Amino acid sequence: MKALTRVAANANEIEIEKRNNPHSYHMQQNAFEIIGGKPLNGTFVPQGAKNEALQILCATLLTDQVVTIENVPDIHDVNKLIDILRDLGVKVNRLDAHSYTFQADAVRLDYLHSSAFAQQTGKLRGSVMLVGALLARFKQAYLPRPGGDKIGRRRLDTHFLGLQMLGAKFYYNDDDNTFRIAADQLKGTYILLEEASVTGTANVLMAAVLAEGTTTIYNAACEPYVQQLCRMLVSMGAQISGIGSNLLTIVGVSELGGCTHRLLPDMIEIGSFIGLAALTQSDIRIKDARVDQLGIIPTVFAKLGVQFNIIGDDIHVPAQERYEIQKFIDGSVLNIYDAPWPGFTPDLLSILLVVATQAKGSVLIHQKMFESRLFFVDKLIDMGAQIILCDPHRAVVIGIDRQYPLRGIQMASPDIRAGVALLMAALSAQGRSVISQIDQIDRGYQYIDERLRQLGADIKRI
Repeated sequence: MKALTRVAANANEIEIEKRNNPHSYHMQQNAFEIIGGKPLNGTFVPQGAKNEALQILCATLLTDQVVTIENVPDIHDVNKLIDILRDLGVKVNRLDAHSYTFQADAVRLDYLHSSAFAQQTGKLRGSVMLVGALLARFKQAYLPRPGGDKIGRRRLDTHFLGLQMLGAKFYYNDDDNTFRIAADQLKGTYILLEEASVTGTANVLMAAVLAEGTTTIYNAACEPYVQQLCRMLVSMGAQISGIGSNLLTIVGVSELGGCTHRLLPDMIEIGSFIGLAALTQSDIRIKDARVDQLGIIPTVFAKLGVQFNIIGDDIHVPAQERYEIQKFIDGSVLNIYDAPWPGFTPDLLSILLVVATQAKGSVLIHQKMFESRLFFVDKLIDMGAQIILCDPHRAVVIGIDRQYPLRGIQMASPDIRAGVALLMAALSAQGRSVISQIDQIDRGYQYIDERLRQLGADIKRI
C-alpha cells in the first residue's frame, strides 16, 4: 500500500508541476513517442522568430530605458538568454506568456567575470551577440567560447574582425578559453565583412550605432531578422540607412532610448509545417505567416511539388495524395542549396530533404554552409528512405512516391532542425517511433508536442 500511495503522490506532483511550470516540466522529459501514419488537420499559429529574438534581446542592453518586446517564443534558447540578462542586472518583467519589458539601467559588469556567466553563455550560441551591445555601451565585454548545435564549424572571425575595425582590442586567455574585448571609444569606419554572417552583422551593427562617426558595413547580411533589428534600433533613435540591402550606413549617436518591438513569426517553423502538411497528407492552415517576409521559401517548396494557397496573410496547405519534384528547364535533376538571403535558408534544408523522401522524382540537397548537418540521414535510411549521402555537404534523395511508408524506429535528435525533420518523418511513418534528446527540439520549437496534438498527432513525452 505504501508503494501505491507513493505512486499516486508522484502523479499528483507531476500534474502540479505541469500546471505551475510547464517549461520546467518539459525539460525533464527526454523523449517523444510518436504513433505515425495519421493525417493532421487544423489551424496552426507560428511562434515568434527564434533567431530574431536572440538579436533583439541582446539589443536591450544598448539603453537604460524600458524596451518592450512582443511575440517572444517560449523556448529553451530564448529563455536562457533572458536568464542571462536578468543575472546581469537587467530588470525583466513578464507581461504575459509572450511579452516582456527589459530595462538595463543597473547592469552588473562584474557578473561577466563569474563562473556562472561562463557556464550560461557556454551553452548558448546566441550569447555571442551580447558582445556588440556591451562593448558599445560599457566599453568592455567578456565572452567564453559560445556553445550551440554541433552542425559544423561556426567561426567568430567575422564578429571579431568587424569590432576590431571599429577600434576594439581583443585579449584571448588560453587557460579558460575566454575572450575579453575593450575599447575606450569605438569609431566609425568602412567595414567589408568577409562573409555575410547574420550574427556577425548584428554584432557589428549594435556596436556601430553608438560609435563616433559614420560606419559603413558592406556584404552585410540582409535577412528579415537583421532588418527587424535595424528597425528596432531606428525606433530607439539610431540612424541607419540601407535597411534590406547588403550595404548598411550607420551614423553613430550618443545614446538610445526605449521602444516597443514585435517579433516576426518564425519563418523556419512556417516552412517546417508546410513540409509537415505535404509529408503527412494533412490539411493545415498557417495563420498570420507574414508571407511578405518569407522570401523564396514558398517557391522552393513548390519546386518539390507541394501545393498551397496564399489567403490574405495565411498559407493553406491542402491534403495531397502525391507530389512530384520538378526538374530544371533543361531536364536535369533539381539541385536545392542554401545561400545568404535572399537565397534559401540553410535551416530548412533538413525539412526539404525529408519532404523529398515521399515525393516522385529525385533531388540533390546541397548544404553548403555546415559540414555536419546532413549526418542525420542515416536514421531516415533506417526508416526506409532512399538517400545517397555523397559527402558531408551533399545528399541525393530518390523519392519513393508513397509506394511504401517510412517505418517507425528509435532515434536521437542531433540538433534543432534535424530533430524536427526526424519528428516529421516519424509522424508520417507507420508504427511507433521514439526520438530521444528532444531538448534539442525544445531549444527552437515551443510546446511542439502540444501544438501537434491540437492538429490530431499522436505524440507524447516519455
